[in-house]
Amino acid sequence: MIVTNLPGADTFALQSAIGAYTDEAYTNAKKLSGTGIVGDNPMIDPNTETFVGQLRWFKPLNPTINVASLTAPADGAKTSWASDYLKYVKSVRTYGAERVNMQQVVAQQDGLAKIARDFAETRAQDEHNAILSVLKGVAIAEALNGAANGSGPAVGLGGQSFANDPKVYNYGFYVDLGAAQPVIPASATAQGAARAEGFLNALGMAYKDYEPEYCYLVTSPAIMASLRSANLVDQDGVVDGNIKFETIFKGKFRLLLTRANQSLSTAELAMINTGAGVDIVGTKTSFIVLPGAIAFKPLAVPDPVEITRNGNAYNGGGVTSIWNRWGYVLAPAGYDWTGPDTAFPNDATYMGVHEGSTFGPLTGVTTIANARGNWTRKAASALSLGILPVFHA
Repeated sequence: MIVTNLPGADTFALQSAIGAYTDEAYTNAKKLSGTGIVGDNPMIDPNTETFVGQLRWFKPLNPTINVASLTAPADGAKTSWASDYLKYVKSVRTYGAERVNMQQVVAQQDGLAKIARDFAETRAQDEHNAILSVLKGVAIAEALNGAANGSGPAVGLGGQSFANDPKVYNYGFYVDLGAAQPVIPASATAQGAARAEGFLNALGMAYKDYEPEYCYLVTSPAIMASLRSANLVDQDGVVDGNIKFETIFKGKFRLLLTRANQSLSTAELAMINTGAGVDIVGTKTSFIVLPGAIAFKPLAVPDPVEITRNGNAYNGGGVTSIWNRWGYVLAPAGYDWTGPDTAFPNDATYMGVHEGSTFGPLTGVTTIANARGNWTRKAASALSLGILPVFHA
């Protein structure tokens, strides 16, 4: 811009000062990556061949107890034992850009500097998106267990209750609060902690006499506002590492505030409810997650940062490309990966289902009775699981 009318210097043609670029702050939804719901599992080996690896363990015993006899010579019944395994899957992500070399002559800016400078934010956002997709994928798999097809020829029996047997697979590992809100308005009969009884009930229904010392509640801004208006947010909070968490119920729930959409879509819930099981009434979803419920293991990928140049492009002006590559294993506790094992999964695959050997999104299912989630519960008891979807209004 040429300025010619500055007072006291109107006989000169002056160029306005050109300031350095600044960066607009990122305002993406608060991330779940790097929080307490993500942990390590030393049994995961990221160096296995193919796209998947395996974990194995011994199942709990169901002992046969004999009563000794002095008169009956028959052999006593023996106790048997068994082991099992589950699969985990690897995923590799890439992120790149290119710069026309001669742009710098006129722009005086390195076009790749922004890409390189924001790589940490980009990678953290990708990991957050993947973790959220795993949470939703587990919710879909469990909703299919309780609200759709159940296990084998049996139909789903709904979600968890205070009385159900956690070893029965046909009860999905979720709690449906129905048309009730997780934090209800104050009334003559609902004051203080009773206003958030839904979350307390959900935790008790899911974990029964194995209720954890504390857990994480992935909280939307709307629910957070309700908790604050009910004066339920603890004054002191909890410091975990370098992070201070707001908590409710004296630290029982550590709040992870994010506006990221946790809920299943209307079309997904409609598809689930076409099954023969107990329909899900709640239209929104919140997650109660145990510490370290999702194992995260980074992969060592070849050439994590690569710069290539093509001097012939743009009439000899040249072009420079930069690529960042990273990978990881995400494995929710107690679940077997039964999705595609011949390619790296994307976020949609983490949330996908399969009918036999056909893989795709839940909304593309042909026969809901034949659909299974890409995450299949492998733990003998639901009390070993760490991700509890709570459906509510």
